[in-house]
Amino acid sequence: MTEPLTAQEVSGAAGALVPATRAADEGRSLWSDAWADLRRNPFFWVSAVLIAVFLVMAAFPQLFTSTDPYFADLAHAREKPSAEAWFGYDGQGHDVYARTIYGARSSILVGVFATLFTLVIGSLFGILAGYSGGSLDALLSRLGDIFFAIPLLLGGILILYTFPSDLETPYLVVVGKVVLALGLLGWPNIARLMRSSVLQVKPNDYVQAARALGASPGRIILSHILPNSLAAVIVVSTINLGAYIAAEATLSYLGIGLQPPAISWGLAISEASGIGLIRAAPHMLLFPSIFLSLTVLAFIMLGDAVRDALDPKLR
Repeated sequence: MTEPLTAQEVSGAAGALVPATRAADEGRSLWSDAWADLRRNPFFWVSAVLIAVFLVMAAFPQLFTSTDPYFADLAHAREKPSAEAWFGYDGQGHDVYARTIYGARSSILVGVFATLFTLVIGSLFGILAGYSGGSLDALLSRLGDIFFAIPLLLGGILILYTFPSDLETPYLVVVGKVVLALGLLGWPNIARLMRSSVLQVKPNDYVQAARALGASPGRIILSHILPNSLAAVIVVSTINLGAYIAAEATLSYLGIGLQPPAISWGLAISEASGIGLIRAAPHMLLFPSIFLSLTVLAFIMLGDAVRDALDPKLR
């Protein structure tokens, strides 16, 4: 028969377990737990692979096709897909496959830079409003409400119609106008989210301790508040990236976004939507639409996977 443990033995065993448990807790963090959850999520890997393919396509389109996307031969206008042209030809005799590959660059550039613009400006205003409070908080919040009240597409139409582009406008300037239009109307959403995150983090003990030890506001924000407020902002920004790509396609479809000679999926869809073209040459509309839909879906799936991994309530 086993003898019961003495008080000294129980105390010693508990003392041995505490350092091990403490070490295990110290070795884990929100980001490490999130990465562990992401690795087990098949939707994360599917979206990551799709995004990686589209990013390589945008950066190095010559790896996917050797055809000049600007070369046109009216003799092949609106020809259906074949062994020579996998996606067929458009109304001007351009290779649809080549223009679909090269169109990834413009669409993804707009989505990425618009997301970065809104992330930086919205995070900056949100942190200033949430941390400072008072009149500055009220001023920035009301400023955000003004921009937030303007619908994204309607505001984009007004801005781009006021500052139109022509055939002589440089490519980067045309892209910059679209990015600026989407960014000016998209930052209030990030600012409001960052402000609410800062207000939740600011009363925590580690922030109060840093303030009591004499840390400067800049150090408190960069070392304590910002790292603990970014999770929700990153998730929303990832989802917004897909929305901005779709918005660029819509603006280009309406004829006020990217303009020729630029190549984008939105322009291709606009050119393929002419009267009679959808029925006579459906391949002109089908393939750019598929690539656009897959890109938007990939970023939305990635945002959902990151949200599930970073939200402890969903674990």
